[in-house]
Amino acid sequence: MVAHRFVESWLRRAPEDGWSLTVLGDEPYLPYDRVHLSEHVGGRTVEDLAMAPAVWDDPRVVLRTGDAVAAVDREARTVRTASGSVHPYDTLVLATGSWAWTPRAEGTDLPGVFSYRTLDDLRGLMAWVRDRGAALGRSVRGVVVGGGVLGLEAAAALQTLGAQAAVVEFADRLMAVQLDAGGGEALRVLVDDLGMEVRTGAAAQRLVAGPDGAVARAELSTGDVLDADVVVFSTGVRPRDRLARESGLAVGERGGVVVGPTCRTSDPAVWAIGECASFEGECAGLVAPGNAMADVVVDRLLGGTAVHSRSAEGTKLKGVGIDAASFGDVLGLTPGALEVTFADPVAKTYKKLVVSDDARTLLGGVFVGDIDLYSRLRPLLGRPLGADPAAFLTPEGAGGAPQTELPDDVVVCSCANVTAGTIRGAVSEHGCTSVGEVKACTKAGTVCGSCVPLVTTLVNTALEKAGVEVSRAMCEHFAMPRAELLALVRQDGLRTFSEVVAKHGTGRGCAVCKPVVASILSVLGVGHVLQPDQSSLQDTNDHVLANLQKDGTYSVVPRVPAGEITPEKLAVLAQVAQDFGLYTRITGAQRIGLFGARLDQLPTIWRRLVDAGFESGQAYGKSLRAVKSCIGSAWCRFGVQDSVSMATRLELRYRGLRSPHKFKVGVSGCARECAEARGKDVGVIATEKGWNVYVGGNGGFTPRHAELLAEDLDDERVVQVVDRFLALYIRSADRLQRTAPWVAGFEGGIAELRRVVVEDSRGLGAELEAEIARHVDAYVDEWRATLEDPEKLRHFVAFVNAPDQHDPDLSYTSLRGQVRPARTGDVQHHDPRVARTLEVVP
Repeated sequence: MVAHRFVESWLRRAPEDGWSLTVLGDEPYLPYDRVHLSEHVGGRTVEDLAMAPAVWDDPRVVLRTGDAVAAVDREARTVRTASGSVHPYDTLVLATGSWAWTPRAEGTDLPGVFSYRTLDDLRGLMAWVRDRGAALGRSVRGVVVGGGVLGLEAAAALQTLGAQAAVVEFADRLMAVQLDAGGGEALRVLVDDLGMEVRTGAAAQRLVAGPDGAVARAELSTGDVLDADVVVFSTGVRPRDRLARESGLAVGERGGVVVGPTCRTSDPAVWAIGECASFEGECAGLVAPGNAMADVVVDRLLGGTAVHSRSAEGTKLKGVGIDAASFGDVLGLTPGALEVTFADPVAKTYKKLVVSDDARTLLGGVFVGDIDLYSRLRPLLGRPLGADPAAFLTPEGAGGAPQTELPDDVVVCSCANVTAGTIRGAVSEHGCTSVGEVKACTKAGTVCGSCVPLVTTLVNTALEKAGVEVSRAMCEHFAMPRAELLALVRQDGLRTFSEVVAKHGTGRGCAVCKPVVASILSVLGVGHVLQPDQSSLQDTNDHVLANLQKDGTYSVVPRVPAGEITPEKLAVLAQVAQDFGLYTRITGAQRIGLFGARLDQLPTIWRRLVDAGFESGQAYGKSLRAVKSCIGSAWCRFGVQDSVSMATRLELRYRGLRSPHKFKVGVSGCARECAEARGKDVGVIATEKGWNVYVGGNGGFTPRHAELLAEDLDDERVVQVVDRFLALYIRSADRLQRTAPWVAGFEGGIAELRRVVVEDSRGLGAELEAEIARHVDAYVDEWRATLEDPEKLRHFVAFVNAPDQHDPDLSYTSLRGQVRPARTGDVQHHDPRVARTLEVVP
């Protein structure tokens, strides 16, 4: 990656002629994006990972891959490759990177033991897991040694490949270099939630082979033994400095080619950049300082005076499905440093800022579970924070955290070494009018991507200051955002997508705007989602009123208001699951989900459920999912209000209510909060005087606690306040915007939202309530309506031209007494019949 950066920088600045550049690499691929290497497991090809291959089209640049340099002759100024070819040089730049270090442990050379560093490492790992699973006839058991960033990526990759994953870390916490004790514990909770086993304070002492000679188990320093069909070591890297050592260049005590601020080695004709270079006694392990070194060397070779200096590095966990990031002095080791910490065990988030003794200068930060502040604050490292540190961390500050104006010299994108001034200049001096154009112009946000939110803010602010209107277009077909389009459709009384696009858009629509218009029409009560001119607009799940699963089957989730269900209805669900061979589980929303139904089976299953009094739970739509409840005062000795009755009332009121994003409600019968209502989009919590209403919780990938909207309300007032809140959200939120960021970004904050919703300061109350009342009056169960319409039922056949045929490739295996989709290596049972009353092979 650093060599590629050197070539890009050279081509951008070098004279037109009089030079040639040869790049030699031992891997057989074009230089590729190692930062996103794990995405190869998820399907990104080698070509996808290749970094801007256009640089190799320049005739003055020669790239030779798959031919490692074997020796450097500094006296003759030549390099010799493994193939025997010799290349003379005037200037030599070493960008040899690093190699994956494996600790001394017996058995590390066994088949099934891998490093996690290169494309070949990953390809070998992928093939091993696939073939080993097939040979064993079961899921592969994996052990990752090393609980750092790359180790967690490796564990996630194993899970993506269908293997189990256990992480063994010698330190007392995960990501020990980047996180403090609190952050490490918060990360461990999130990793546990992913189904990974974590062993900290342990080392892999010995790997033991099975009967076939491949690795079979790992013996730990704690005396524990883990079954292991594959072992991945991710225990750090060491600089690749062999060429430098053998050619007599100065090498640091801890390895690495010694360089000074100019990145020149002990030989004036040789330079070193990236992970192989030792600057001030340390080798950088990230791409950002390597890129900075590349720019320094290019500048020096062209007569400039640039120098390299060590800057505080930030780290962001990626490719795991967990948010964790840090920068600067994470342990508060700076003399006099103060630590300001906020931990939310319910939302599973942890945030810490480290500041100077006067609480003004930012020294470091740790973020787990919610890293929105990382990109905003990391550029301010070593600079005045500009506000009370606590204001950035508390829930009240999360949405309206103090805004900070970044000076021009602050580095926003450390990977490409791009400053805030450069980004602003791309707008003011180079005429860029979009984030994409700025990224292409400056390279900001093109490597790891963590700075993109901040880059977007800077670009939009610069455009507004320049008098350029920032586009709020939904897509190329509609020049306005969702909220504005909803108002126009309501005003004009439009009833179909054709009418909407003809009046307010262009073209034929796309995958962005079609579902939005479908949702708007549903909000305005324009018929069933499968009626003509609407069915083709829906997302995949809405199109069949069920959630698509990984094997091409669907889930059936009937509504169970407040989790309350009769024995008779339970018996019906059990019988349906048994008759159709469906996987059954209690969902997190207190409902019973049936998984594995084929498309053609859905109407038959719905008929039996509808006849028993069930209706669609809308588990597939951008709408109300469920209202979770504790047992409340009806049974609980601590309950102060009837939470089940309130939850049932709210669920039956808002069922089927389409919105910009799915939303959930929780009702707790006392302050003990067993329904976790503050983790929902709307939370209702009982008090001795009535109910408190909280809004804007949940947040999906970015969990957030709901904020107090109103206190001590009676039942009718609760319904009124929630009506107004939901109607206002549906009316004004953007496409796919959850309530959490909508509340956080509401102009004037929660205080103004309270005035609008609770106090009716804008006189919208009656209008908002009427919108919900219209929905309640017009509600029709989508399953029942589909069953009553032959035209809608035509959607539910596996093959349009062969309605009696079924997918012969569906295959299943047993899991704790039930079926699940088979993976590679599982013992499989194929079932082409209509009713899957199958005997599962164990």
